[in-house]
Amino acid sequence: MKNPAIGAEGNGDPWARALRLFDRDMRRRGAAERTRRAYGADVGRLATWAMSQQLTPAEIGYRELRRYAAHLSGQDLAPATVARSLASLRAMFRTLVDFGEVTSNPAELLASPKQPQRLPSTMSAGDVSALLDAIPASTPLEARDRALFEVAYASGLRAEELVNLDTTSIDFDGEQVRVEGKGSKTRFIPVGEPAMRALTRYLERARPALCAEQDESALFLSKSGRRLSTSDVRRRLKTWARRAASQGAVHPHALRHSFATHLLDGGADLRSIQELLGHASLSTTQVYTRVESARLKAAYSSSHPRA
Repeated sequence: MKNPAIGAEGNGDPWARALRLFDRDMRRRGAAERTRRAYGADVGRLATWAMSQQLTPAEIGYRELRRYAAHLSGQDLAPATVARSLASLRAMFRTLVDFGEVTSNPAELLASPKQPQRLPSTMSAGDVSALLDAIPASTPLEARDRALFEVAYASGLRAEELVNLDTTSIDFDGEQVRVEGKGSKTRFIPVGEPAMRALTRYLERARPALCAEQDESALFLSKSGRRLSTSDVRRRLKTWARRAASQGAVHPHALRHSFATHLLDGGADLRSIQELLGHASLSTTQVYTRVESARLKAAYSSSHPRA
């Protein structure tokens, strides 16, 4: 976790020590690389500000963090950005408390700014089918994309989880996939027959044509034979969505949101959906009940004569 504000990495720099300790603790907890970078940048900005005020981590209290929060708000940052920054500070000070660097967590008292309630972007079951059916499997890259997005919708995986799948992650006998999710937590997700057929076709006919190295373990390969990146996934999905004339922006998380919403529509309980998605908290999964509520309200408004 590098930050220009903390230049000197010597042991005498209390902010450099605090940031290194926080980064090591995030690694120990299995935080995703993207999370570590984002949180590292957030606490690095606090370090820059604090040093300009000649404050060490131990000298930061609730009053100082209130001033810092006002400093962030004065930069015209989005409420979501400010909220994430404050969450980063809570996490860092929690680490410092755990390791005895400070006696209390002043960030726990900070209130996050209110954010507009934005519902997850979802697709109808018909739109998802149209999108997947628009991907032929006549070339190795097409067969890969068909298998990739069939699995994405069938299992509700995050883009990062998709690209981290290995060939050994697929259990064909059990019709399920083993996923290493956030915090290095393993979960097993059922995969439907259409996705299993697409995977079989890809592994038998397409992957051998893409594989450059015999010992390459990645399930989904790029045209150069390497593991796909999340940006590759977003780019390919955007291409196929455009060809299928899908309505609105389609991104990998829209398939994940659609997976959860369609399960809820079909009668699945929230606890089961939580486990399938790999959510640590049920409150995160409950957003899909608001999606369903919004859909029902829209149907009522457009259909009832006295709405």
